Amino acid sequence: NRENTSSLPPRIKTVFCFACLLQINFVACQLFALLAAFWFRIYLSPSHASSAVRHAFATLFGIYFAVFCFGWYSVHLFVLVMMNYGIMNMASIPNIHRYSFVVAMGYLTLCHISRIYIFHYGILTTDFSGPLMIITQKITTLACQLHDGIGRQAEELTAEQNRLAVKSRPSLLEYLSYLLNFMSIIAGPCSNYKDYIAFIEGRHVHMKLLEVNWKQKGYDRLPDPSPTGAVMYKLCITLVSLILFLTLTKNFPMAYIIDNEFLDKTPFLSRLGYLYVVTQAAKPKYYFAWTLADAVNNAAGYGFSGVDERGTFRWDLLSNLNIWNIETATSFKMYIENWNIQTAAWLKRVCYDRAPWYPTALTFILSALWHGIYPGYYFTFLTGILITLAARAIRNNFRHYFLSSVPLKIAYDVVTWAITQLAVCYTVAPFVMLAVEPTIKFYKSVYFHMHILSILVLLLLPIRPQTHSVRRAQNQAMLNSIKSK
Repeated sequence: NRENTSSLPPRIKTVFCFACLLQINFVACQLFALLAAFWFRIYLSPSHASSAVRHAFATLFGIYFAVFCFGWYSVHLFVLVMMNYGIMNMASIPNIHRYSFVVAMGYLTLCHISRIYIFHYGILTTDFSGPLMIITQKITTLACQLHDGIGRQAEELTAEQNRLAVKSRPSLLEYLSYLLNFMSIIAGPCSNYKDYIAFIEGRHVHMKLLEVNWKQKGYDRLPDPSPTGAVMYKLCITLVSLILFLTLTKNFPMAYIIDNEFLDKTPFLSRLGYLYVVTQAAKPKYYFAWTLADAVNNAAGYGFSGVDERGTFRWDLLSNLNIWNIETATSFKMYIENWNIQTAAWLKRVCYDRAPWYPTALTFILSALWHGIYPGYYFTFLTGILITLAARAIRNNFRHYFLSSVPLKIAYDVVTWAITQLAVCYTVAPFVMLAVEPTIKFYKSVYFHMHILSILVLLLLPIRPQTHSVRRAQNQAMLNSIKSK
């Protein structure tokens, strides 16, 4: 409001006003995309329009939304897309994933650096780097899956890599539609190329339905799942998240945890409690943006993931979070797997599954680099490596002792839930603070306790081999068996 901004320097006022405008444009684009998605599903369904028409409509609307929301900054999106289209068609298949990764991540990093110098830590709620980050995910995903489909033998791939492998280079229209479609251009999420093409061609739902024996369930033909219920449910979550954002987020700023008066007068345990509160207050904006993006894709008919054990149609193929699992997570791993799900899947497919060594560390480092160059990101992800390894060691060494009875298991879950939530709060605080000075001040105020405890755990407890290494050994054994036969 005016009282809060009247004393700001003119440059900061300009950035603040620009951020507000971008927020308005973001919400307007997503709401219009929601309406367009319903229209797209009803009037441009595969039975009414060809794949080329659906591709063209999705692309043109996506380009329009990008220009409307980000103005001339949207040029960065188009430059990166066309640069990598050239790489995809000219690079050799054995190197296509490497060249695409270096160019996409390099361009994204240069844009992150330019924003630092332009805005001087003035982080914008929405800006062109957000869509650029999603496009980088899609470019590298497609490049890796194209490399798997053409440049590698089927027996060298995991089951998931085999399923998602792309056997031929896409046309220009297919490529542009996948990267720039209106459903994901603003807020994502990243999806797999084969899933997207199946959706455009009208095979997306049918493929998932064929995985179920419908005759045993009393059906004489395949059902026709409607996304309307899923969309309405997700819009309700979006509305609640918006209300929480307008109330909680504004009243519990993260910066207060390093306020001198707060640190002087508040005991250590109370500071940890408040840290949990402010971290909870920071979540609704992510819940709002990601759930709305998911609803947009569902409204267009994209995102069907099959049928659950109860026979309910699921529309969570593109969901970026599972709020219940996040808030009840009893391990650091469980929390990460349910937060920004599609980004976690991208990191696994392009880094963790392909890293020759130290997959956990390399994956966290890539995640930090992808997010940007603010020092706070690197504090968060480097701390995340330490806590992940420590949590894994504790779980492997102690969890089995608490599975013998229900009371012990409940006690274990309660304790690990509290520790997990505090560990997450401790880890993500620098992600919000961004800069070095407030991050160091925060960690000093809590005595670096999680860092110290994690190091002690890693020094004192035996560490079992990572499942990544075991899986690699199993894949190699399977490959040798196939070759011998």
